[in-house]
Parts: sequence; C-alpha cells; structure tokens
Amino acid sequence: MKRLTSPAGKPITLSAVRPNEGLQAAYRKRLDRLIDDMQKSLVRHLRAAYRAKPPEMAQDESAKERAKGKSAANNLRDEMSKLGAQWQAQFDEAAPELAEWFAKASFDRSDRALKSILSKAGFSVEFKMTRTVNDVFQATVSEQVGLIKSIASEHLSDVQGMLMRSVQNGRDLGQMTADLQKRFGVTKRRAALIARTQNQMATSTITRVRQQELGITKCVWRHSAGGKEPRPSHVAADGKTYDVDKGMYLDGVWTWPGREINCRCFCQPVIEGFS
Repeated sequence: MKRLTSPAGKPITLSAVRPNEGLQAAYRKRLDRLIDDMQKSLVRHLRAAYRAKPPEMAQDESAKERAKGKSAANNLRDEMSKLGAQWQAQFDEAAPELAEWFAKASFDRSDRALKSILSKAGFSVEFKMTRTVNDVFQATVSEQVGLIKSIASEHLSDVQGMLMRSVQNGRDLGQMTADLQKRFGVTKRRAALIARTQNQMATSTITRVRQQELGITKCVWRHSAGGKEPRPSHVAADGKTYDVDKGMYLDGVWTWPGREINCRCFCQPVIEGFS
C-alpha cells in the first residue's frame, strides 16, 4: 500500500480510532449468557445434592440417624465433578465461534472507523486481509478462546473448593447458596473486564498494524481521563509523540495505547509532510 503523505506538505494529526462500545456491550452480553446458564445449573443441582445429603455438622440427631451411605462431602464432590465436566465442555464448545465473531467484528469496526477518518482527511484507502493482519486476527481469536475457557475453569475450580469448605465448616444451605452467589459476582466482573480490555486491545492492535501498512510512523498518545485509578505514566504521556513500531517506554516496558489491562488510552496518527 502506498505511503500516505500530507497534501499540504506539513504534518497533520488525524482523529483517533476508539474502541466500539456497542461491540464491548455485545461481547459482554454473550459472555454473561453463558455464565448465567452455568450459575443457574450449579445452584439448582448443588442445592438438590445438599438437601439430599447435608453435612453432618449441619444435621440434627434424627437426621444423622437416617443418613446412610455416601458422605455429604463425597456426594457434593461427585455432583460437582459431573457439573464441572458438563459446563467446561459447553464453554470449550462455545469458545471458538464466539472468539471468531468478536475478532471479526472488532477488525471490521476498526477498519471502517480508520477508513472514515482517512476519508474525511482526503485519503481514499482500501484495506485487505494481508498476511500480517491475518496473523494478528488469528492471534486475537486464540487469545479469546483461552480467556473464554478460563472463565469456566476458574469459576468451577473455586466453586469446588467453596463446597468442600462448606462441608468442613458445617454451613447450612442458605450460606452455601450465598457463597455461590458471591462467586457468581466475581465471575461476572471478570467477564466485564475481559470484554472491555479485549475490545481495547484488539482495536489498538489492528489500528497499529493498519497504520504501519499505510506508512504512518508517528502517533500522538492520548490519555482518556477515564478510570478510577489512572496510571500516572499514562497521564504524563498525554500529548507526546511516539514511534508506531516501538510504542512508548512506560513503567519499564514498551507499550501502546490500549494494550495494558484497563488502559483506555488511544492515539492520533500523524500524517507526515513531504521530506
């Protein structure tokens, strides 16, 4: 692709490509749907297993006399093992399709936004799926697959440990249900973080690759002024120009806007004049 240069002969700074909030919301909604279904299933089946065989410390004397066979711990463990395998398999099956949908939507939106920005500045470009872009696309898909699968694996592992502690401490059914709800909240917040951060990272990466293909070598770092605890180094970087290939050296690493977890920074590309 031909390198872009300013028709006026002087550098011009373009608008930024920002992460698409609609895509972030849609990605989070799809993750939430999987998590909600898993949670409902766990609560229903584990409550039933608990009622069928309460921990001994939670039983009265008459119930202890009636209790026969498998222990409460073994009963809950076996039920959780079955549910864990079932839900991990469902997340594993859903992950590739959901990951590819997100990657494609992210790339399409970023390309359209950059093309529109360039068009307003007087540049007409057509983007193609180059080898470099395809490598980035496949890496984005793979990363999403791993993250989606990890949502289930981390949640199920923590629930397993929580159940065994419930048995050991003789907690009642109400407390066990409350503990399940608390862990559910943790998982939902992690899914929200994944949707937000991955949307930012994907937008940052594909935009940088497209800038490199267009011969854009400089960008201006912009801090979003969002987030409750902004990184001081990112705030200080606001307005500074950096090399697109290298990024900016912050906190001991070379990085780009939107590439760190919870980083909402963005960049404005600079179209250089004739040299």
